[in-house]
Amino acid sequence: MSAAEASARPFPGTWRPNPGSTVPLFEQLRLNIIERAETGSLAPGTRLPAVRALAVELGVAPHTVARAYKELEAAGVVLTQGRNGTVVCARDEAWSSLSAAAAEFAASAKARGASFAEAVQLLAAAYDRE
Repeated sequence: MSAAEASARPFPGTWRPNPGSTVPLFEQLRLNIIERAETGSLAPGTRLPAVRALAVELGVAPHTVARAYKELEAAGVVLTQGRNGTVVCARDEAWSSLSAAAAEFAASAKARGASFAEAVQLLAAAYDRE
């Protein structure tokens, strides 16, 4: 199969998670989808495979795919529409959702008397835990 044929295949194409990596499989999938959404190789509105179908194709447990999709939805990268599947959100939608969460955190930190530096430390610690 040529590189052009491989790139024309629908998601996930030839990509597979690396079971030998220290990065959990769900995280590898999550990061791959984010990267593709940011570069435009997964255009807004692209429908992702169903959880079970993608799990079979990737050779992982359905829970692995479900967790990746759930975290992507929480981050505003994808939107799950029940029986209509999971679709990639427009970058503006994802950033809008993230911006709203950041504004809520900032307001909460200010209301509790945290300085900007303290709020950043809390955010960094939370980011590292996830």
